[in-house]
Amino acid sequence: MYDERYTNDGISRHFDYNAMITGTSMAQNFKPSEMDQLFGTQSVKETFSGAGYQELSQNLERALKRNSNLKTVIWTIDYNGLIREKDWTQYEGYPTYLYDDNPWNDTQYIFNKSVFYHGVLTNIAKTILQQPSTSMDEYSSWDKPTGLQYIMESYDRWEEKAPMQSGLSPKEREMVITNIRENIVELVKQYPDTTFYLFYTPYSICFWDFQNQEGLMMRQFEAEQIATEMLLDCANVKLYNFYDKYDIICNLDNYRDREHYAPEINSEILQWIQAGDGLITRDNYMSKLEQEKEFYLNYDYDSIYQANVEQ
Repeated sequence: MYDERYTNDGISRHFDYNAMITGTSMAQNFKPSEMDQLFGTQSVKETFSGAGYQELSQNLERALKRNSNLKTVIWTIDYNGLIREKDWTQYEGYPTYLYDDNPWNDTQYIFNKSVFYHGVLTNIAKTILQQPSTSMDEYSSWDKPTGLQYIMESYDRWEEKAPMQSGLSPKEREMVITNIRENIVELVKQYPDTTFYLFYTPYSICFWDFQNQEGLMMRQFEAEQIATEMLLDCANVKLYNFYDKYDIICNLDNYRDREHYAPEINSEILQWIQAGDGLITRDNYMSKLEQEKEFYLNYDYDSIYQANVEQ
């Protein structure tokens, strides 16, 4: 379940901030200090490893309701989450009792042995020893080895390529629409004075190989187009797409698996967003999508693994 789900609501309630970084594990290595330097904000980070769109949306909604000063949000749109049910989740037993305003149902957290030993005692010891507590930059972050050999530890590549599906089924199309509308569009339209910087998470070329080998790529492109058009209708959303950053995406030393990029890429993403690099507009979104299709549908994916064999 990870400690994030027991911590983030408390951050929303008790920290002093006017900006937030939120998302899945794709956002864990963002550094609020870097955001503050670039955007002139006072930010916090609230990430949820393995979250669906609904969990992120509900947490952000609670934060926005409680903090009228929250005017800037950076929010990951996990590319592999577009074609999912609006309430998709991979966990059970969320500590929802912590998220309401009833203090009487929090006893299972307060009297939790794990919380006492690993949370309370640890922080008391740090205070006594005058050791600094975990910084917001460090919170939920990770640093793991990257490269093709590590990617292949969790990627069982199909040897034979499946026929490419032509696109989404009517049911899948409606699923994408509902997912984006109920978890993103409806929320951002409630807060027109807040700017939401959303970006599609830039996965590695091995993710695109997976899509290609299993015949899923055209479905993904169609889902992206639907989501993009819906988000472009929101005046306070700035949407970014970095899938033309080929020097990043095709360099597997930047990735620990098909999806997760190294911490330095998070730093670059913040700089791109602040500079407007990768911004999607009504005028450029279709040409960007066609460029995306042209590159990823025609990439020589076998060369990725051939190079590894020859080494």
